[in-house]
Amino acid sequence: MPKIVLIGAPIDEGQRRPGCVMGPAAYRVAGLAAAISEQGHGLQDWGDVSLPELQDVSCPNPVVHSLPQVMGWAQVLADKVEDALAIGAMPMILGGDHSLALGSVAGAANHAKRQGRPLYLLWLDAHSDFHTPMTTTSGNLHGTPVAYIAGREGFAPFPPFPVPIPADHICLYGIRSVDPAEHAALLKADIAINDMRVLDEHGIVAPLRAFLNKVQAAGGMLHVSLDVDFLDPSIAPAVGTTVPGGTTFREAHLVMELLHESGLVTSLDLVELNPFLDERGRTAKLMVDLVGSLMGRKVFDRPTRSF
Repeated sequence: MPKIVLIGAPIDEGQRRPGCVMGPAAYRVAGLAAAISEQGHGLQDWGDVSLPELQDVSCPNPVVHSLPQVMGWAQVLADKVEDALAIGAMPMILGGDHSLALGSVAGAANHAKRQGRPLYLLWLDAHSDFHTPMTTTSGNLHGTPVAYIAGREGFAPFPPFPVPIPADHICLYGIRSVDPAEHAALLKADIAINDMRVLDEHGIVAPLRAFLNKVQAAGGMLHVSLDVDFLDPSIAPAVGTTVPGGTTFREAHLVMELLHESGLVTSLDLVELNPFLDERGRTAKLMVDLVGSLMGRKVFDRPTRSF
């Protein structure tokens, strides 16, 4: 039985900058499988999902684009993630833009519901992604997953989220770019926003450890969604939505090591890697390195880099 299942999600339609479709291949070329297996974990690669037959759907908001495709990806990913969790594995979804979380977290929620366990969400991202298809002004559905997961209205024709995650089960961590409309909605939902000001004042560890303690006390499952733009663009340039002031190399590795030590992570998204914007694969290699830390590699095991 594999401990880790890789699921490629070559999704570009949640935003408008081509390149995320190459993300799953870039992770594989950068040595993701080796980074996992070197820590002693069994691994299977289930390949890339593909789009099902598309539904004829539309949105009243005229700026929304690629709705049938995003809905199709969400459907197949929800099924695949649920399948992986059902055999006792941790699904690791290789994106692809962040709209993939519309499906990956839905699959985790379905499984958690069947297990009678609460699902928690750790959102490692520069953005809160709390728009709905009705409130987005860009039309990019990669900015909507947290709102869907939290049960906000305005997502038809998407199917209702299986079990909306309560506000106190969601941790937005590393946030530093939130639209005013999103901010107002987040305050109404009472979701904790651990933005970079919070992390600068309280440090990287305290807010994360407090959240992980809650997950553990509740016997919860934990879905982690890691966006490349969680990292500072100076070390991770391969993303179409860069925001200055992100986490450093050491801070990001500390987050991953704390997650490993908690033993709580049950599913993981790796999203928004755009290899077309990368420099000699440095961002893909860094993301793979972070997964190594999540899987148990210690800080003193770091290889020397030639660049």
